[in-house]
Order: sequence, then structure tokens, then C-alpha cells
Amino acid sequence: MNKVIVLYKRPVGKAELGDFKTNIEEMPTADDGEVLLKTIYVSVDPYLRGRMNDAESYIPPFELNKPLQSGIIAEVVDSNNTLFKIGDFVLGNLEWKEYQVSDGKGLRIIPNDPAYLTAYLGVLGMTGLTAYLGLTQIGLPKPGETLVVSGAAGAVGSIVGQVGKLLGCRVVGITGSDEKVQLLKSKFHFDEAINYKNTVDLTRAITAACPNGVDIYFDNVGGKISDDVLNNINKHARIPLCGAISLYNDATPVLGPYIQPVLVKKSALIQGFIVGDFAAQFPEATKQLREWLMAGKLTYHETIYEGFDHITQAFLGLFEGSNEGKMVVKI
Repeated sequence: MNKVIVLYKRPVGKAELGDFKTNIEEMPTADDGEVLLKTIYVSVDPYLRGRMNDAESYIPPFELNKPLQSGIIAEVVDSNNTLFKIGDFVLGNLEWKEYQVSDGKGLRIIPNDPAYLTAYLGVLGMTGLTAYLGLTQIGLPKPGETLVVSGAAGAVGSIVGQVGKLLGCRVVGITGSDEKVQLLKSKFHFDEAINYKNTVDLTRAITAACPNGVDIYFDNVGGKISDDVLNNINKHARIPLCGAISLYNDATPVLGPYIQPVLVKKSALIQGFIVGDFAAQFPEATKQLREWLMAGKLTYHETIYEGFDHITQAFLGLFEGSNEGKMVVKI
């Protein structure tokens, strides 16, 4: 038998376990041109929350009572496709199923290296590309500039900060616990880090941590935190807008300060993006990230849940700050 996780109800506000349902299906088999895949690792990411709404976006919404999808590493356990052999490990955007068949389109064979296998869901995958390309293509970092990263201990933020350091920036991270502050400074070598949850005046704390102002703000969270960072930006600041996790669960829009005056006053650029905007740069960016990783100049951190039945719990944990670095479920 084969377990499958489907979207049972569309969340209203914060997603809950009851919005998901586990179904049991017959074990699939691979027909001509197909491969049978066994799920090994599942990536859960904040952007999936947006796909649970029935609303137009840059990617179609999930359908009710249909399997959810995300980045998955799977093993080929049967193959009737000449491009794949039994034992290959592949990466693709696949369904939340223990086993599934694929015609091979969109699958990428990856090295079966236990030391780096999950890195293809993170630093060597979409997470790393998002961090590297958002920073370099929009942030345009220059040596000596100050880079502030929100959601800094998350999968993308932790890589953004490291890339910023490698490119000569002074890097300040904003995160949600003292433990994550220490992680940012000790493992990821941020120059400073701020726990926004125990900071009374975040605008003032950012001013103290960034005595020369903020040249680049890599925004992963939106909301009040971003308002406080914008109070500190320099002339011609660049703001890559990667995500707004603080707002994803809001049932009704929250009105915040109007950002137009500060953007005009500082001649600042704010640009939203999705990583696919820079698809032409993927090979070059992946090569650079891999070189840094293999040279020990770039590292990564993972929070790993175990068991197929814990996929939804891991996803919900993203919005509670349960993850340090990339959130992955090992099946």
C-alpha cells in the first residue's frame, strides 16, 4: 500500500493539521517509458503556503483532495525508461507520496553521496540558487557594504549571509531566538545578529548593528521587521524581496507603514523575484556554490524530521520558527 498526503481543506489564516489528509492507494507500477520512484527526502518550504490558497500567483494553486508537491529526492526502484537505471537518485518537483511513477521529465540524476545528498534540496538546489541569484542579481553587493538579512537562520537567509561575506560585505542577521543568534555568528560567520523577539526597539538595534547604514536588505519576512530595516537604509539601497513569511498566514491584510516615502527619499530599489526569473544563470550559479561548498567556504544547516507521517508537521513548524537552516523530512 502507498501513503499519499493531499490538501483536504484550504487553510484560513494559519494552516493546521486538519487541513491535510493522508490517503492510502494501491502501489503504482512503471509502464513503458516510466520509472517507479521511492521517496527518500522531502523539502518543505514557506512558499507552499501560498499555493494552498485559491488565488492567482506565479505558480498554480494546489487542488483540493490532490497530492501536494515540493522538491523531493527519490530513488529509482524500477525503470522502463532508458535514461534511468535502478539505484539512481533523482531530484524533482514530485508529489507527497511514498512511491510514485514518473515519465522522467523534470527529473535530474544527482550523485549518491550521503555527505551531500540533501544539499541538493538546499544549498545546491533551489534554496542556494534563490540566495545567490537574488543577492547578486538584485542586491549587487560591493566589498565594504552592509547587508541585512531577515529570516537569517532559515534555509535561504543563512546562505545569503555567507555569500555576502564571501563577496566582502558586512553582514547582519535578524532572527527569532538567542540560539539562532549564536548559530548565525558561530557557524555562518555573520558579523552581528539580532533576536527581534526580545528587542524592544528593533529600529534602534539595527542602527547600532549597522553604524554605516544598510546598503542591501535581503527580505525574507516582510511585515514589521522590514519596516524597521527600511528606517535604516542608505541612499541607493537595494532590496531583493524574496518572501514575506510573517504575512503568509494572515486571513485579512494588515496595513503597515507606507514605504514609498522612504524609497523615494533614499532613491532605493525594491524588487520582488522568484528564482525562475534567473534560470539562464542556474548553471553558472550552481558551479560557484558547489566550488565554495567543496572548498569549505560555504556551509549549511538542516533541521530533519523523520517519517512520512511527519511531513505536514515539519511544514507547519516553518511558521513557528522550528527550523534552523533547511527543513527536510527523511522518509
